[in-house]
Amino acid sequence: EKTPPAQPRSVFSIQIVEKNAEPEMTLLTYLRRKLCLTGTKLGCAEGGCGACTVMVSRFHSNRNAIVHQAVNACLAPICSLHHCAVTTVEGIGSVASKVHPVQERIAKAHGSQCGFCTPGIVMSMYALLRNNPQPMMRDIEEAFQGMMRPMIYNMILFSLMCRGKAGACYMITGQKEEKAELGDSTNSVQQLFDPSEFMPLDPTQEIIFPPELMSLSKQPLRELRFIGERMQWIQPSSLKELLQLKAEYPAAKLVVGNTEVGKALSAVLFRKSIQMICYGIHSTLSHKCTLGIVFGASVTLTLLGNVLHGEVNKLPSYKTEVFQAILRQLHWFAGQQIRNVSLCFIDSLSHHQEYTAETMCILNSKHLIFKDGKRVLQMDDKFFTGYRKTALKPEEILLSIEIPYTRKYFSAFKQSPRKEDDIAIVTCGMNVVFWEGSNIVQDIQLSYGGMASTTVLATTTRSQLIGRQWDEEMLQDACSYLTEEMTLSPSAPGGMVAYRRTLTISLFFKFFLTVQHKLAQETLETFVLNMDDVIGRPIMHLSAVKQATGEAVYCDDIPCYKNELYLALVTSTKPHAYIKSIDTTDAMAVPGVVTFVCAKDIPGSNKTGPVVYDETVLADEKVTCVGHIVGAIVADTPAHAQRAAKAVRISYQELQAVIITIQDAIANESFYQPTRTIERGDLTQGFQESDNILQGEIHIGGQEHFYLETNCTLAVPRGEDGEMELFVSTQSTPKITQALGVPASHIVCRVKRMGGGFGGKETRSTILSTIVAVAAHKVKRAVRCMLDRDEDMLVSGGRHPFFGRYKVGFKKNGKVMALDVTYYSNAGNSMDLSLSIMERALLHMDNCYNIPHVRGTGYICRTNLPSNTAFRGFGGPQGMMVAESWINDVALSCGLPAEQVRELNLYKQGEYTPFNQCLEQFTIDRCWRECMNISDFHQRKANVELYNKQHRWTKRGLSIIPTKFGISFTAVFLNQAGALVHIYTDGSVLLTHGGTEMGQGLHTKMVQVASRTLEIPSTKIFISETSTNTVPNTSPTAASASSDLNGMAVYNACKTLLQRLEPYKAKNPKGFWEDWVCRQTYFDRVNLSANGFYKTPDLGYDFETNSGHPFNYFSYGVAVSEVEIDCLTGSHKNLHTSIVMDVGKSLNPALDIGQVEGAFMQGVGLFTLEELRYSSQGYLYTRGPGMYKIPAFGDIPTELKVSLLRDAPNEKAIFSSKAVGEPPLFLAASVFYAIKDAITAARAESGLIGPFRLDSPATPERIRNACEDKFTKLCPPPEPGTYTPWDVRV
Repeated sequence: EKTPPAQPRSVFSIQIVEKNAEPEMTLLTYLRRKLCLTGTKLGCAEGGCGACTVMVSRFHSNRNAIVHQAVNACLAPICSLHHCAVTTVEGIGSVASKVHPVQERIAKAHGSQCGFCTPGIVMSMYALLRNNPQPMMRDIEEAFQGMMRPMIYNMILFSLMCRGKAGACYMITGQKEEKAELGDSTNSVQQLFDPSEFMPLDPTQEIIFPPELMSLSKQPLRELRFIGERMQWIQPSSLKELLQLKAEYPAAKLVVGNTEVGKALSAVLFRKSIQMICYGIHSTLSHKCTLGIVFGASVTLTLLGNVLHGEVNKLPSYKTEVFQAILRQLHWFAGQQIRNVSLCFIDSLSHHQEYTAETMCILNSKHLIFKDGKRVLQMDDKFFTGYRKTALKPEEILLSIEIPYTRKYFSAFKQSPRKEDDIAIVTCGMNVVFWEGSNIVQDIQLSYGGMASTTVLATTTRSQLIGRQWDEEMLQDACSYLTEEMTLSPSAPGGMVAYRRTLTISLFFKFFLTVQHKLAQETLETFVLNMDDVIGRPIMHLSAVKQATGEAVYCDDIPCYKNELYLALVTSTKPHAYIKSIDTTDAMAVPGVVTFVCAKDIPGSNKTGPVVYDETVLADEKVTCVGHIVGAIVADTPAHAQRAAKAVRISYQELQAVIITIQDAIANESFYQPTRTIERGDLTQGFQESDNILQGEIHIGGQEHFYLETNCTLAVPRGEDGEMELFVSTQSTPKITQALGVPASHIVCRVKRMGGGFGGKETRSTILSTIVAVAAHKVKRAVRCMLDRDEDMLVSGGRHPFFGRYKVGFKKNGKVMALDVTYYSNAGNSMDLSLSIMERALLHMDNCYNIPHVRGTGYICRTNLPSNTAFRGFGGPQGMMVAESWINDVALSCGLPAEQVRELNLYKQGEYTPFNQCLEQFTIDRCWRECMNISDFHQRKANVELYNKQHRWTKRGLSIIPTKFGISFTAVFLNQAGALVHIYTDGSVLLTHGGTEMGQGLHTKMVQVASRTLEIPSTKIFISETSTNTVPNTSPTAASASSDLNGMAVYNACKTLLQRLEPYKAKNPKGFWEDWVCRQTYFDRVNLSANGFYKTPDLGYDFETNSGHPFNYFSYGVAVSEVEIDCLTGSHKNLHTSIVMDVGKSLNPALDIGQVEGAFMQGVGLFTLEELRYSSQGYLYTRGPGMYKIPAFGDIPTELKVSLLRDAPNEKAIFSSKAVGEPPLFLAASVFYAIKDAITAARAESGLIGPFRLDSPATPERIRNACEDKFTKLCPPPEPGTYTPWDVRV
């Protein structure tokens, strides 16, 4: 074997020489574990979220230029960075020295909340600016494509568009700049930040490419070899060497960007594997030929796009239709980080048939293949011989690919759940050639992906259409031919069979229309942000700058302890079974493994649960879901622990019945107790008084939390009396003492901050923390575990799926008289918080509508799924979604405008809810009127109606939705909080309270409360962390009540201190804070430390008697949304949203607007995009960003206006404020019902009127199937019970 040479790289201005590079180690692991540069975060390990973005710079000798690229550090092998400079977020600026202009803008313009994804966003923008110092808006949007879970999308874009000039920003749109004033006399809009304070961007001050790397890069290439524990990395220096290696190792993987191999390496257990890299070989160029452009096999998708863009700009349109189609698809293909390293040959050879490029290439390009000599293959239906199999021989490699100039009529289509960075459901490439001077088809080719294991050519349809005229008769026949030819088994992998078959016809129809009409290109879109004036100052999030520089410390960023170990979970693969045996022989043979932890290792009790102790820390004897935690491996590295965990062999005795769905639970009467009911009035009388009665159903899917920072715990034994210190990413300090068998006073839990929580870290983090603590107790060493994304999604549960049935009676004018509604929730394999979630759903079954006679019943379904848990809204959104479904049905049944029926049924001040709580300080009517006004609702509706008359296959819809959200924990004992305030002799203040910071700005608001109460600048007040040794017995940071509870506790503590200081202030009224504290009170031995405590008064509700007050007050809001749907594919665009939110007197309008935006976009995901897909045996398919898509930057409404209601003080919370975290989420239902409004218009074209069912989320599949037409009738869904579905709706 050849000796690996020294490998210099530049990281954070440091030259790194790594002589023993491990082929399996990624750049992210190297940065975090070896260099202790923790600013770069691990979000998904798939390249799907962008949290790990860094900039890699290298000198390209064949281009004679330095190229800067944003890349995913989680995918980049460390071995691939020979002669590269790596710039991390730490390298461009810091709090201690000087922040970079990008970091400053995101921080000061309130573009950071939890901050976990902020370093990745910063580095994506930084890389863009290194290549293009004056980007246009479209460049910025493209740089952020595919980046996930930035909860303040608009704030981020808004901050990065600012160029200077006080009070104004410039929004770059297309080729012009549109000025958006932040302050004008008509709206009295408060300036949330001053762009004139921002540092200018000076490209001359950026980090230079290291000269030594420049000289090294110009030296002749030589072969590199790195030999690792299981894998060998070979980097040949020439094409000849590569061919020799491929002949020697025909099964070896060719890797360049590592986007295809990626995380698959972790699944390899013990075999020795080979990797080779062909980067640097002379197949990275492009050149023109007579028929088109030939691209080298190592050309990145970014370079491919740049070359094609240049040709499109130079050549006539008819010659570049293939180029344009490829560019359109590249725009939606992955994120910029992936496109920067992903190669066209990788995509072709690995053949993800879900992607579009292959279906276009199969029609329009040739491949040149090397093996001793050249061999040319046409990329036709014979090129792909099976799933991920091609006609290439094992020893052959791809040298280049030819993309031809086009004939006149060519189109490509991709239909996916999310337009931006998503795997397609169905793709197609279509090309037709006519005999000259006629519309008679000379040749036609139709290619589809997603309809088989390989790309399929519709050869039968092609033969039938040749010689036909391109007219309506041909269209009808073509649809019939495609229906017969494009078939799928009802059990086909991926499901959605009827939808996929319908798409083959619908997409051909779009092609038919394209050819007929030469459709114009889409117009550019802009967005507007409107922030209304409120009381309170827009103080920047306290950690914003640290988050932007990567210096904010999260749980896994804590430096490693000496002899620290790592833990990996062992989980069940069966949904319901007895454990017969656990074999750890192979696992213990993995290098570095220390021990296996199982239920027998728990020194105390194995029982756990937040309310009812109905689950185990580790499964003992029986598992009740796929993902049930059975044990854990502890090893010296995360890689060794994960490899060994996969080697544990568990044998099972499977049990029946396996209950997965709500329908399964209903059929088997599998329910937790109690069943809850709320009833008011007389239902019989109500239905008798009604003119009409209708019944309906709606299913509301679950939702994954997808916090960017997965669950993480570090447990450190302290050696005496069972003491232990835990560092945890959690919303609620974990109760682990019973498992360890020690008093709570012996355990200190610390929470610095979280990279998002959303309810998912309220209770489910406790199990992981307990397992890690038990492991640490067993090995007497520090143990750390941060779950991978797929593990976290598998074991942690999510939002409860709900099924609602309703019977509603109403008058002819739409006035609702009676409602009987039943809710079913899928709780999973333990109770967790499901009872409280169902109670809140019932308490919100009315939303904002006064119903004289009402009854709501809630059943909690016990199923064999991981336990579902708290999620932002906590059952409220599901309860209100059913309410909006029945009121929408009432409007459709009456033939009345939905907004008219909704407004008719709205509550009024002083009326009572079904649970007999009086509505005081009621502002929904004000929110309604203001939202109608700022959205220009009536004119917008007229425009929608006109558009729908003029367009058959696209429709627009409009909806206005109110929300009423009760504030308080429904469990009364949780409505309490504590605080501890210390004043030091230098005048500084240390503040601690019981709430945790997860990005919502709670610490910032608490500092504001203390600052105002103590009457000192906020700069004197510091919050370090939340810890159990300062404030004990804390309630979870949840229910939107944390500012209310902890704010009052902080206020009370500060008031106590002020009372002690008052005599000294009276004696020296002209003195300063330091005078009273340093020179007087301390020397008089006055206690400068105080506790504060608060409990919400007058709370308590009894379901048995339907009496009491479950809530302290209500938060209100209204949203108007407009959408456009494609009736042929089911895609939709969010065109406009206006939101008016009542937050009382805002403590911090910048933070509150960020919460409104974030909650709304999370709701957009819930109601239109995010879909958890399970097998009938409870296996979760959607275990990462590859298959589970949350909203990205491209999903923001084109126009988004957020307004906070003025002059609406709330007497029941700190400084007249209101809760804001959860209430705005349900306003995203306005998008769902705007979609339903558009579908209603589409159905009317087919003669269908009246109520119809549309389940949530409104995915493209559901939208398309609801737009019933002549095409959907050709592809009816298979009969239930006649097949085994690939997935089930839980």
